[in-house]
Amino acid sequence: METNYKGNNKMLTGIVFGVLTYWLFSQALINVVPEVQKDMGISLGLLNTAISLTGLFSGLFIVAAGGISDRIGRKKIATAGLVLNIIGSLCLILAQGTVLLIIGRVIQGFSAACIMPATLALVKAYYEAADRQRALSYWSFGSWGGAGICSFAGGAIATYLGWRYIFVFSIAFSLMSMFLIKDVPENKGEQNGSSKFDYAGFVVFILVMVALNIVITRGGDFGWKSPTSLALMAFTVVGGGLFLKIVKGKANGFIDISLFKNNYFTGATVSNFLLNAVAGALIVANTYVQVARGYTSFQSGLLSLGNLIFTLAMIRVGEKLLQKHGPRKPIIIACILVMSGIMLMTLTFLPNTLYTILVVIGFTLFGIGLGLYATPSTDTAIDNVPAEKAGEAAGIYKMSSTLGGSFGFAISVAVYSVVDGIGSLEIAASAGLVTNIIFAALALMAVVVTIPSGPVNKSNVTKFRKKAI
Repeated sequence: METNYKGNNKMLTGIVFGVLTYWLFSQALINVVPEVQKDMGISLGLLNTAISLTGLFSGLFIVAAGGISDRIGRKKIATAGLVLNIIGSLCLILAQGTVLLIIGRVIQGFSAACIMPATLALVKAYYEAADRQRALSYWSFGSWGGAGICSFAGGAIATYLGWRYIFVFSIAFSLMSMFLIKDVPENKGEQNGSSKFDYAGFVVFILVMVALNIVITRGGDFGWKSPTSLALMAFTVVGGGLFLKIVKGKANGFIDISLFKNNYFTGATVSNFLLNAVAGALIVANTYVQVARGYTSFQSGLLSLGNLIFTLAMIRVGEKLLQKHGPRKPIIIACILVMSGIMLMTLTFLPNTLYTILVVIGFTLFGIGLGLYATPSTDTAIDNVPAEKAGEAAGIYKMSSTLGGSFGFAISVAVYSVVDGIGSLEIAASAGLVTNIIFAALALMAVVVTIPSGPVNKSNVTKFRKKAI
């Protein structure tokens, strides 16, 4: 769609507010699990399942929402996502039992699926070159910095107002975002070839992801060797193979496999999945210090304040390193810093004062790493794909975020719960945190293997774009 419109600060502020709504209803709840459990009177397993539903449903539908935004309009889909968040937040504010809690979390998952790829595609459409990298840095303030902002804010809100007020603020942010982007022109991708939706791939993908999520979150309750768990595992493996067979070579496949022929996109997306899985360290650390060391949710939020401050502070530094060295170097440094920060948190055998100091330092290193990673990864993922595939590529990239966070959260809680059942809280917390060190190490390996050294080779990118078109 032709337009002379250029992105401005008003538009960018509206997009950041929209992205922050995701973290308000996602990250903030992770930090206040004990308060929600006490208020709602439900089991920790059921609450963890409800919390993970947002990430799961976001991941399930985010690629479809990104592709739809390419066809019918990115602004329309972003606005639809903001409206869905208002509805989902109202469900949680009014929830007295598990029904509205679960419905609200599912609706918020749909909301995130709309907001994240559509806003990212709008940034690609209305900003160019260095301006785009600057805009992506501010988008990352909301996307990556939002985790720290909302973890801290959620703890403060829950302690002094009550956890339901988190969603009052989420509604307010949605309304502000809608107001600020109302004058942005609609933007669509130019469509060529078949635009028929891949229903078969979509349905199989949903069934596989639901089966995988259930076995991770409830496998301990079923019994890991029970017929139910084994059947779910088998279905996940067979269904995953079937999904790849369905989408491979399809022009309109639910996931365009050809995008992964580009090493830059592949490295950014795979490492993004794994570094978002590291968010499981937040739930383990926050739950441990509250349950075992007697911290309030607000105090545990203060421990992670360095994560917030340094994620925000280092995002523009990551942008400058990207411009000077290309994406590989800052992403590698980021992965190493994240691993180092979590390693310090695993030392749960230490006395309270010393451990608290190390957790603060650990969260700070964690934040520095995420800040350095944000812009190089996001820019590498969306700058190297055809314009007409921007929404879909953004959807795949953000799917890797949401599914990574959802599965990282679920796996970390599962490890923590299993070890807690046979050992001490200290050992359980260390085991859950070591799981996240492994995620970060795998992210580092993915970057080393896929992303070339130095600045992006635009000639190779151009070849890829021609093949993808």
